[in-house]
Amino acid sequence: MADADSILIIGAGQTGAVAAAALRDLGHEGPITLIGREAHAPYERPPLSKDVLHAPGAHGQTAVHPEDFYERQRVTLLTGTEAVQIDPAHRLVRLADGRDLPYSRCLLATGGSARELPSLPRGTPGVHYIRTLDDAAALRAGLIPQARVAVIGGGFLGLEVASTARALGAEVTVLESAPRLLERVLPPALSDWLAERARHAGVDLRLGARIARSGWQPHADATVRHQARFAIELQDADTIAADVVVVAIGLVPEVSLAAQAGLALDPANGGIQVDAACRSSDPYLYAAGDCASQHRRHLNQAMRLESWQNANEQARAAAAGMLGKPAPAEPYPWFWTDQYGCNVQMLGLPQPDLVYACRGVPQAQAEAPKFIWLGHRDGVPVHAIAINAGGDLRQLRVLFEQGIAIDPQRYADETVALKPLVKSCQQNAAAS
Repeated sequence: MADADSILIIGAGQTGAVAAAALRDLGHEGPITLIGREAHAPYERPPLSKDVLHAPGAHGQTAVHPEDFYERQRVTLLTGTEAVQIDPAHRLVRLADGRDLPYSRCLLATGGSARELPSLPRGTPGVHYIRTLDDAAALRAGLIPQARVAVIGGGFLGLEVASTARALGAEVTVLESAPRLLERVLPPALSDWLAERARHAGVDLRLGARIARSGWQPHADATVRHQARFAIELQDADTIAADVVVVAIGLVPEVSLAAQAGLALDPANGGIQVDAACRSSDPYLYAAGDCASQHRRHLNQAMRLESWQNANEQARAAAAGMLGKPAPAEPYPWFWTDQYGCNVQMLGLPQPDLVYACRGVPQAQAEAPKFIWLGHRDGVPVHAIAINAGGDLRQLRVLFEQGIAIDPQRYADETVALKPLVKSCQQNAAAS
C-alpha cells in the first residue's frame, strides 16, 4: 500500500517539475516521486527552437529548477524511466523495469509527442522533429551557413525554427498548407504582417503548399557533408531542394496511460478530461499540461492549451487539487513567441465578430516595430496581439480579466497615455 501522502508525477517536464514545487509550497510533507522518460532533469521546451539552436551550450539554461532542487525539496527524480501501466484499482504504477510504485494520488503530466508525417518517420536521415533537447542538438548540427532547410509547418514552432535557421545563415523554405500563417490565433491582417516579416528576413514562404503523395524521395545527387538531400515535390509541380527537413506539424497528446487506465478523454481534442482542480474521471488521478483538456471560462469551451503559461498554471492547480485546496483563479490565456527580431505576445484567441483597433504602426520591415492589435466586442477587449510591447499588454490585462470596456479610438491614439487610460476605464466600470 502507498504512504497515505505519497504522490507520483508521471512526466518530468515543465508541468511535472512545477507541480512538485507547488506541492511543497502548499505544505505537502509526504513523498513525491517524479518519473521522466528522458535522461535529462526537467527543462523548459520553448528555448529548444530558439536559444538552444543558436548556442549549443544554452541547454544548461533551460532547467526548470536549480540542480540541487530535487534533493533539497526531497523529490525523488527518476530519469530515463518509463511508466508503462496504471492499475487504478490498486493505485499502482508499473515501470518498464518491472517495479510497481504505489500512490495515494497521481498526476499525469505526460505532455505529447511531435505529430509525424507517415512518409517521414523519426529516424529518417536528414529529417528532424523538435520535441526534446536531444532533438534540438541533432538539428543544430545541420544548421550551417548555406544549408538548404525545408520547414514543414508554419505554426509557432516551424516559424521559430525558420527564424533561428535564417539567423545562422541557412537558406530556409517554409511550407504551410493553410492559406495564411497562424490562422487559428491571428486575425488576417496580423497573419499578412507576419508573412511579410518572414519574407523580409529572407524566408521563402509558401502558403497553401501541398506536398504531392509521391513527392518524398532522396535527391539524386547523393549527399552533401553527410546530410541527406531531398526533393520535395509540391502539388503545383514545383520542387523544393533541401539538405535538412524539419517537420513541425503539431503535437499529439500523450494519453496512452490514461486510456489504458480507463480515464475519460475529450473526443474533440484527444486530451484527458479534467475539472477545475485538474481531477480526471478517477478521483485519485489528475492531469495537467499539454495532455489535459479543461473547460476555459474565458474561451467558453474545453480546450488543450499548449503553452508555457498553461504548463505552469495547471501544474499549480493540480497541486492544489491533490491537496484538497481551492484552485487558483483561472488566468486569461496568454501565449508568446520570439521570431524575426520580434517578441510576440497574445492574450486570448480570435472569436467571431471581433473588431480590431491598432495602437502603433505595424511596419513589417522596421527594425523593431512596436504595436498592439486589440480585438474587442462593443469595446470589451477579448483578444490582443502585442509586437515588442509586452509591458503595454500587461497594463491592459486587467481589462481582459474583468471584462471592462475601453474606448477603441482613445486606445488607438498614441498621444493618450495608456496607464491613465486603463485606470479611467476601471474607475468608470466601478462607478457604473
